[in-house]
Amino acid sequence: MSELKGACVIGQSGGPTTVINSSVLGALETALDNPSITRVFGMAHGIKGLLNDELYDIDKEDRDELALLRYTPSSALGSCRYKLADPDVDDTDYKRILEIFKKYDIRYFFYNGGNDSMDTCNKVSKYMMKSGYECRVMGIPKTIDNDLFGTDHCPGFASAAKYIATSCMEIYQDARVYDTGMVCVVEIMGRHAGWL
Repeated sequence: MSELKGACVIGQSGGPTTVINSSVLGALETALDNPSITRVFGMAHGIKGLLNDELYDIDKEDRDELALLRYTPSSALGSCRYKLADPDVDDTDYKRILEIFKKYDIRYFFYNGGNDSMDTCNKVSKYMMKSGYECRVMGIPKTIDNDLFGTDHCPGFASAAKYIATSCMEIYQDARVYDTGMVCVVEIMGRHAGWL
């Protein structure tokens, strides 16, 4: 693969988790430090922001402020649940994406999310290759479902599992304070699942 110089754009989509901003921070810091990347943009509300030409100029952000993303909940760049059509059926969105890529000389596209986000990466990558526009398209896996093909553990899965385990433990502890012999549904579920 030849060295490719140009701007990059990074977006988030799907449901927020406690790790989505950490993942995006890693991509942002790496992009900002890479001499092949000339500018770094963030998509406002995922692919919809790209389609609407609503981009954040990350180069203008203070690095210490960006570092706070590591501990920031939700999706700092904004999110969406927008599924691109099959380009053979309707290529309107793809033509617009290519127009925005050319306008800002975007040669690197990072998208952070789950199954639909990885589907977006796949479709954008294939369309750019078909159009002859050189662009590196990379998916950053994030899903609490832990069901992305080719990944062992997705960031987000462990935080969701921890949240559920902690919630069940807390409900179990709260229910044990009574001396009335109360049967707790969580306790029954926990014993059945082997948690308790």
